Amino acid sequence: MARGFASKLQGKLIEGGQVDYSLPLNEQLLPLNAQLGKTISLQFTGAIQCVGCGRAINKSYQQGYCFPCTQKLAACDICIVKPELCHFDKGTCREPEWGQSHCMQPHYVYLANTSDLKVGITRASNLPYRWIDQGATEALPILRVKTRYIAGLVEVAIAEHVKDKTNWRKMLMGEGAPTDLIGKRHEFIDKITDWLQELQNTLPADAVIPVVDVSPQTLNFPVLTYPEKLVSLSFDKTPLIEGTLIGIKGQYLLLDTGVVNIRNASGYELHWR
Repeated sequence: MARGFASKLQGKLIEGGQVDYSLPLNEQLLPLNAQLGKTISLQFTGAIQCVGCGRAINKSYQQGYCFPCTQKLAACDICIVKPELCHFDKGTCREPEWGQSHCMQPHYVYLANTSDLKVGITRASNLPYRWIDQGATEALPILRVKTRYIAGLVEVAIAEHVKDKTNWRKMLMGEGAPTDLIGKRHEFIDKITDWLQELQNTLPADAVIPVVDVSPQTLNFPVLTYPEKLVSLSFDKTPLIEGTLIGIKGQYLLLDTGVVNIRNASGYELHWR
């Protein structure tokens, strides 16, 4: 038994590309893979704590924040979901120091097989964790760029030819067919070659670097069986969620009674039994 305020699931790659998961409750890390096939119970106590400032709140926004934090934190600004709108260079970043440490850092543009093939971006230091969070069964970095803003521009350009969103329902219903990510890398880079050259002409020589010496990463998620029909559960509507744990993928616990997105419960006080 354990009790505490939840954070998103923590996943790490171990031998064979297997994803090993833990559920953070305060300072505790509850190992989850060993719970596969067992009955688990998670009770929402009704208490919510803002993941930004730590104060008690009645409702959370943007996966765990109080409303004031959504209006003042850089992590809650629109450019986090649309990095091509970054305004750091205009001097209007909400938190310049945070922007410097999170956005003005090397990023990767990558291809991943989640529900289908998609393009995405993430900080260089956040791989392979971003792929784990998205439930990607295989992924490949294709460009290393100097900032989040540049990554956002490239993502938008490639997204004209491939999806940039994950269909979470399809992702939780099974694994997509293997994809030739290296072949797709060549295909999409070829399609944006002229645009990319124009962009590079405005940037330092090392601002956009092709990634050509890396093989695709395969990720194996701890899933005993995929649900035939999805029932989405949330602690707001169902404070007590319990059932047999049949799998973990992305930020979801898959139970025989339904699926629950733990990231959406960030800041919720949960009682694990």
